[in-house]
Amino acid sequence: MTTPPSTDHILRTFTDFFRERGHELITGSTLLPPPTDPVLFTTSGMHPLTPYLEGRRPHPQGRRLVNVQRCLRTSDLDEVGDPTHLTMFEMLGSWSLGDYDHSQSLRWGYELLRDGFGVLPERMYVTVFGGGEEVGPDSESLDTWRELGLPVEPTRDENWWSHGPVGLCGPDSEIFLWTGDPDTPPQGTPTADPRWVEVWNHVSMRYRRHEDGSLQPLQQPSVDTGMGLERLVTVLQGHDSVYDSDLFEPWMRLLPPLWNPDGPSPRLVCDHLRSGIVVIGDGVRPSNTGRGYVLRRLIRRALTTLWRGDPSRTLVDLPEEVLSHTLDHFRQSCGTGPVREVLLDEERRFGRLLERGRRVLGRPEFEGPLSDDDYHYLHDTHGLPRDLVTTLRTP
Repeated sequence: MTTPPSTDHILRTFTDFFRERGHELITGSTLLPPPTDPVLFTTSGMHPLTPYLEGRRPHPQGRRLVNVQRCLRTSDLDEVGDPTHLTMFEMLGSWSLGDYDHSQSLRWGYELLRDGFGVLPERMYVTVFGGGEEVGPDSESLDTWRELGLPVEPTRDENWWSHGPVGLCGPDSEIFLWTGDPDTPPQGTPTADPRWVEVWNHVSMRYRRHEDGSLQPLQQPSVDTGMGLERLVTVLQGHDSVYDSDLFEPWMRLLPPLWNPDGPSPRLVCDHLRSGIVVIGDGVRPSNTGRGYVLRRLIRRALTTLWRGDPSRTLVDLPEEVLSHTLDHFRQSCGTGPVREVLLDEERRFGRLLERGRRVLGRPEFEGPLSDDDYHYLHDTHGLPRDLVTTLRTP
């Protein structure tokens, strides 16, 4: 493609492709799972569809579904700031709930990448499940890819998908795109060359694993595909980092000149504030427990990074454009004013906590190394969490 596609174009191309093939577009907006779900935030596109994938009941919109689901994960917070990891992201998903088979899903995946997004077939590589102790090789996927003419690498654990220690599982097939020099022919295989970037996972949900470790074939085999929007956008737009894509364009244009943090810090600040804005837009407010604590942690990690370089920096200066750009992209109608107020109120609260923390930690009894009892006392008595105490004591 001569002109890099915009994120909006990529989204429309994906959803239109599957709707033309009989898939119903389902609501996949809010980060908040149903009230009966114990998790704090939706972490994947298939998460809300688990009862239907298990065949417990039919989905009200049919057996072919497509959606765009925003997700939030806190497990990778320490890796945020590198070219790929984000706290909050969007998943493009398509599903066959006991309708078409895995081979059909792979064929459509190839067709969309080639014809919809203009990816040259010679820039694609796929991996399939090569078999294990319990289940043989995924011959169906292997034959399909070979018929389509794509190179295939069989693997073992890398191409076995599971929802957890127990529950839905099955072999998957991953599609990789070459991100090396466009003038250099692709080299190696996906497991040997990191320039092959996995963009789309097609899971054949055929089994349920029980607590004793045994596998039970599902009465209704289904297909679940997931593709990270931000990673796809980065690859299709020809960037090395998601922060260089149009998803972060106003953030990376306006914030570094404003605050000028060093190293990967601009990315962390952009990620955490952008994620926080979306969480606020979904109705969450900072607190000391649950979802509110995740939001509080995101805002305070961003502030800690900003204040490390200059304590006078303030979210009052946060440009209106980054607020409106984020809310518009995620189709949130709460308005920039209420979101800004939540951010500024949390900034004031955190500032007061830091002042109190410095006074407490300045006492003689806290001059040397701290014990676990000291950390418990500082948290329970003064509201100072361990990571904040560590930050305040770092020169």
